[in-house]
Amino acid sequence: MIPNPILKVLSTFFKHHVRCLLIGGQACIIYGASEFSRDSDFIVFSSTDNLCNLRTALTKLKARRIYVPFLNKKYLDRGHACHFRCYGSGVKHLRVDILAKLRGCDNFPSLWNRRFELKIPSGPKIHVIGLRDLVISKKTQRDKDWFMLSRLVDNDIALYRNTSDIHKINWWLCECRNPTYLIELCQRYPDFARQQLLNRPLLKSAIKVEQKKLVRLLEGEKEKEQEKDRAYWEPLKKELELLRHKIS
Repeated sequence: MIPNPILKVLSTFFKHHVRCLLIGGQACIIYGASEFSRDSDFIVFSSTDNLCNLRTALTKLKARRIYVPFLNKKYLDRGHACHFRCYGSGVKHLRVDILAKLRGCDNFPSLWNRRFELKIPSGPKIHVIGLRDLVISKKTQRDKDWFMLSRLVDNDIALYRNTSDIHKINWWLCECRNPTYLIELCQRYPDFARQQLLNRPLLKSAIKVEQKKLVRLLEGEKEKEQEKDRAYWEPLKKELELLRHKIS
């Protein structure tokens, strides 16, 4: 269940025609992989008009910037996050983080086309990042994001275990991080598993039921993505440091 303060933020964004998608922990809750979070994270379309609408909505929420950078198309398009703390009625102290770009994910129009829409009774229509894009966005340097990524995929497998959707089965084979589930998937769909070997070589160990080796390979896969995420953020962090010194 989405907390009321976040519903107010969503309602305010909706009222002011902010084109955005809910991401992060609150999106995980919607997909059934519970994650306790008092914050709200959004990816927005970084057009001039949409950012103008966003500023109006943030003003209504009495949101104040708490870190650099400023809410600016230049910074958002480079991959920076803009951070705010709300002080309006019903949203006091709620943090709102805004991005326009997610490492490894497609651009906003593509994410928007794959969005999931949730209608709250007597509330706004909530636009949520698609499950597969959410999983990609969780491939960060933080271990807790990988834990949540695994839960998101495991939950989807549990919900649709008897599916005949080829695309879903192949997605599970490419993204599942639970060694037991992955071995079961390879045994249940051996032809699909072999077809995905080029995309994910560690499936060979799942096919051969080499569980200990599979665990090591999954950890190595995670470490490679974590290093990519560190490399992605390093120049952005340096840019933020320069900006802090410039305005201090």
